[in-house]
Amino acid sequence: MGAITTHHRETILVLDFGAQYSQLIARRVRENAVYCEIMPAESPVEEIAARSPVGIIFSGGPSSVYADDAPKVDRDVYTLGVPILGICYGQQLLAHDLGGNVQAGETGEYGDATITISTTDKVFNALGTPGDDIACWMSHGDKVLQPPQGFHLAASNAKTPVAGMFDPIRNFYGVQFHPEVQHTPGGKAFLAAFLKEVCGCRGEWTPGNIIHESVLQIREKVGNAEVICGVSGGIDSCCVAALMHRAIGDQLTCIFVDHGLLRKGEAEQVKTDFAAAFGIKLIHVDARERFIKKLRGVSDPETKRKIIGEEFVRVFEAEAEKLSDAKFLAQGTLYPDVIESGGSKHSSTIKTHHNVGGLPEDMSLEVIEPLRLLFKDEVRALALEMGVNEEIVWRHPFPGPGLAIRILGEVTEEKIEILQNADAIFIEELRLAGLYREQSQSLAVLPSIKTVGVMGDSRTYAYPIILRSVTTEDFMTARWSRLPYSLLERVSTRIVNEVSGVNRVVYDISSKPPATIEWE
Repeated sequence: MGAITTHHRETILVLDFGAQYSQLIARRVRENAVYCEIMPAESPVEEIAARSPVGIIFSGGPSSVYADDAPKVDRDVYTLGVPILGICYGQQLLAHDLGGNVQAGETGEYGDATITISTTDKVFNALGTPGDDIACWMSHGDKVLQPPQGFHLAASNAKTPVAGMFDPIRNFYGVQFHPEVQHTPGGKAFLAAFLKEVCGCRGEWTPGNIIHESVLQIREKVGNAEVICGVSGGIDSCCVAALMHRAIGDQLTCIFVDHGLLRKGEAEQVKTDFAAAFGIKLIHVDARERFIKKLRGVSDPETKRKIIGEEFVRVFEAEAEKLSDAKFLAQGTLYPDVIESGGSKHSSTIKTHHNVGGLPEDMSLEVIEPLRLLFKDEVRALALEMGVNEEIVWRHPFPGPGLAIRILGEVTEEKIEILQNADAIFIEELRLAGLYREQSQSLAVLPSIKTVGVMGDSRTYAYPIILRSVTTEDFMTARWSRLPYSLLERVSTRIVNEVSGVNRVVYDISSKPPATIEWE
């Protein structure tokens, strides 16, 4: 879909075996200013070698290495002379392929665990010295009983005889635990040691370099053509617009589609805080009636997403016809969008994102996605580097379909107004309490039910408002925020008193998984 890929000369590849943490491994590598890319596990060795990786990481995965349908690697990857780190399933595959012994465990090991370091090594000693007990996170049923020939035992515990191993000649490393997750306290130091001490990484993947390389690639791809970019006021679309503007200047025309499903006051912010400040050509399209009409009577969330995704594109195409040479549509698709939309062979589709899976097949514009391989924190770093307003940079994520998927059931103008006002109160109080920046995403949801209440001496039958606030590093997993009761009480009181049609406020205390951050 017209992705701009960046092949930095210092590249780490993650071969994905279907782990829920594959994208987190990539993120951890990039935190060390090293470019990292995820590839399918079965990629031919020629494709792997073509990227000239300085290191390869095998991810974890749900399979058993000895199963007939288990994902494998091209065996020639072991002859590339490139350091390899196998994590969980990755270690088991290393052992299985190179002559070690892997068996199903009598009992699995899931969650917090302790391992004992048993070697002197430049990578494992980033965790601790021989004899040290190290806290880590395990998630496995199978285990390596015997390392392959040439490997040294590096760590173990009572349930896992080979919790870590390494071959100092070939620079192959394996760990049964997950160094990429927060629950392994020394994991970041371990990965940093592998990258620097074994792979020789210098750490040149910086916002300045990302911008420079992206600008060159955008110019090469676009040429003299005109590009349309939709801006919503969120960090993703604004970062794309700023990056495209830096690359091609007046060849860029931004379109702000007011579909009537935005947060309160957002339309004015897009025009003044962003477009005017950067001198970007902006077309404002008032399409509120068009979208509301299309959504009338529609309750299914996937159908709502598809309708909104298609309407967006139709609006862009209508505007493109007015431009002499518009060939591209720039979008703010991020890596988590791609992963959650089934972007990896071994991953499942959790939900369709309007800017990934909701685009109609007969679209006339070619999509260009400069941020497709970036995580949210990297996008923010790029935006700050380019001078984007901090109010926009730190604004909480907002879905492309807008409030349509925060209104459960049919979308009406009355519900939109109710939700806009309730959401604005929640965000305002978070800011006043100095807690907004500490949250990763905060929002209000309007369900399709009504509940009984009492106001004054009268019975009411009105909507409840659900508040949701989470903290997360990567938006793949998230923890519900422990907001102060005094703040929640203040927000509840204000919403019930100030927003007509609401008589109850509740707080969502579900984490992701099992829940998603959004309700639809």
